Amino acid sequence: MKTDTNILMAFILNLAFSVFEFVGGIFTGSVAIVSDAVHDMGDAASIGISYFLEKKSKKQPDEKYTYGYTRYSVLGSVITTVILLFGSVMVIFNAVNRIIEPTEINYNGMIIFAIIGTSVNLAAAFLTGDGTSLNQKAVNLHMIEDVLGWIVVLLGAIVMRFTNFALIDPIMSIGVAVFILVHAIKNLKEAIDLFLEKTPHGITVQEMREHIAQLDGVLDVHHIHIWSMDGQVHYATMHIVTNADSHQIKEKIRAEAREHGISHVILELESEGEPCHEKNCSVTFTANALCHHHH
Repeated sequence: MKTDTNILMAFILNLAFSVFEFVGGIFTGSVAIVSDAVHDMGDAASIGISYFLEKKSKKQPDEKYTYGYTRYSVLGSVITTVILLFGSVMVIFNAVNRIIEPTEINYNGMIIFAIIGTSVNLAAAFLTGDGTSLNQKAVNLHMIEDVLGWIVVLLGAIVMRFTNFALIDPIMSIGVAVFILVHAIKNLKEAIDLFLEKTPHGITVQEMREHIAQLDGVLDVHHIHIWSMDGQVHYATMHIVTNADSHQIKEKIRAEAREHGISHVILELESEGEPCHEKNCSVTFTANALCHHHH
């Protein structure tokens, strides 16, 4: 799988680079560069975690994980995001300190570092650009942020070089941090929704119920549960009351589900008048947990 090696390359690049940045930040006295280093260090750690979890997430289902390992990829995204959130808060804290007590900055050194930074990160962003999983998107988002962060630092360094207005440095670093915070929180929410088994984005149970109830031969449909493995592979379970040929009914429902973007459908077929052993579920939704027979 190409994405694995891409993620590994990005990891090595980032790790080496963040060490180089710390040195650069201390040498030039730029808090924007040091804050970028913190952020890159976080990236490197999270990319490392992503790499192992992405690899693990490709494993086939087995006795222990009957649904497969896909969620490990989502877990990678959560850990990455949490590290980023923490890094961003640290960066903001340092920048505010710097505004209170300004220090000397070596602008020329800063410009050189920023040029190197921009080019290295462009290369890394290019390498991770074609991921589809939430995890790879998280990694690529980091890369794009890094490029943007460096372009900002470069422009800032040039402006400071000519105006000698040193406050630009911490202000830039706060800007980058806030940008990262906003994106990280969005990412985190998506991942948490998956773990909470929220109905996947863009699918409504109501609409699904209506469409299936309209199919020929379907007398009733209840207990619809829809969830997603990783934001891409969706599952649904439901009870269908029908007197028709079960094979045909299943085919129709599967086709309908596919149109709604659901790839795996688990059906419980009941004939008319057959008591549903979980009738209490449809009466109150709270009894739901008692009769999850599949999950």
